[in-house]
Amino acid sequence: MSQSIETLGALQRRIRLSVSAAELQREVQARLVRLARTLKMPGFRPGKVPLKMVAASYGAQVHSEVLTDKLGSAFHAAVAASGLRVAGAPRLEPIEGSNGDDLSFTATFEVLPEIKLGDVSALRIERPVCAVGDAEVEKTIEIMRRQRATFEGVERAAADGDRVTVDFVGAIDGAPFAGGSGTDVQFTLGQGRMPPEFETAVRGMRAGEKTRFELTFPSDYPRSELAGKQASFEVTVKRVEQIQLPTLDADFARALGVTDGDIDKLRAEVRVNLEREVAARLRERTRDAVMQALLSVADFEVPTSLVAAEQQRLAEMARVDLAARGVRPQGQASLSPQLFAEQAQRRVRLGLLLAEIVQAQKLQARPEQVRRTIEQIAQSYEKPAEVIQWYLGQRERLAEVENAVTENNVIDWVLKNAQTVERAVPFDELMQPAG
Repeated sequence: MSQSIETLGALQRRIRLSVSAAELQREVQARLVRLARTLKMPGFRPGKVPLKMVAASYGAQVHSEVLTDKLGSAFHAAVAASGLRVAGAPRLEPIEGSNGDDLSFTATFEVLPEIKLGDVSALRIERPVCAVGDAEVEKTIEIMRRQRATFEGVERAAADGDRVTVDFVGAIDGAPFAGGSGTDVQFTLGQGRMPPEFETAVRGMRAGEKTRFELTFPSDYPRSELAGKQASFEVTVKRVEQIQLPTLDADFARALGVTDGDIDKLRAEVRVNLEREVAARLRERTRDAVMQALLSVADFEVPTSLVAAEQQRLAEMARVDLAARGVRPQGQASLSPQLFAEQAQRRVRLGLLLAEIVQAQKLQARPEQVRRTIEQIAQSYEKPAEVIQWYLGQRERLAEVENAVTENNVIDWVLKNAQTVERAVPFDELMQPAG
């Protein structure tokens, strides 16, 4: 076998590989003989199938496997000898007109780019901070009370904060339209779940009252057949209910797991959990700032094969996520890998960049860091010891923690070497749901 390498572009390379036809045939024959020793076929005892029958049934498959192995060995030997770092799998293509003694192929592939990191000390990174005080604890407890609230009917007019139950019928140019009607629809006034015109019409109404109002759908409304059109609605208010918050007492504390009902203990637990959540969110924002800063000082070409593979992976993850939520996309085009092109490009670029920094600065996760991180994760569970063993006993889960620790090492290294400035983030802003 012989190999030659040529440069096709910044990252693209091509190797010409030749496999001896005689050597290939000898290996195919040897594998067929080994296969025949254990093969079972109807009418024959194990190991007694004639070699000709074995070759007729499995010859093509074995030939393909041997050829793949031979080409793979030749390919890896060639790139190892040249010092190339391969990105992704090669594309193998036969060369027409190969002589009878050799089978010739080309292997086209990409190599990892040479990454030169800019001056990290010149980076200016905003580091978000947010304090957890008594006010934040009380605000969180208030949210917990609202999550466990009940509602009771009232005779007065509906106001913001009330839950209303309505029936409505909508029409465009006098004709009903799909999705334009509803029965026993509940929403809380002031939360913005319904269009502003809808809430304005219902606000101030009592149970049993009806009203009509006009609504113009925005020009960028998701349903194109309704965008920009005016509809008339008739709404009947069936119930108006005001919220009833549970009393902040021992029963409330016990319902949240404080067995002795001590309110001060409840506040202490809320504070600990809140500090943990705030720290995690701050860390995520800091991570985003660091990653964006790193990308700004490292410009390099990204292997298209890695980006394509990442697009496929992201598309498949999205399909699995939608399926888990009972959503069936209308055709594969709705989740085309191309939709994830920009995200995949960024993820691959960051992955290559981080790997380079980790290698250059020796920032690999240390065993004690991994153990400490797992113990911190376990503290939020009822049985920490079992959680620790679960992580340590599964290589895949352990690898996830190792990767997270390694990434944190990079973040800490950047923050240590860059210029950082703290920026206060309001508690309410920080705790808003993502998206």
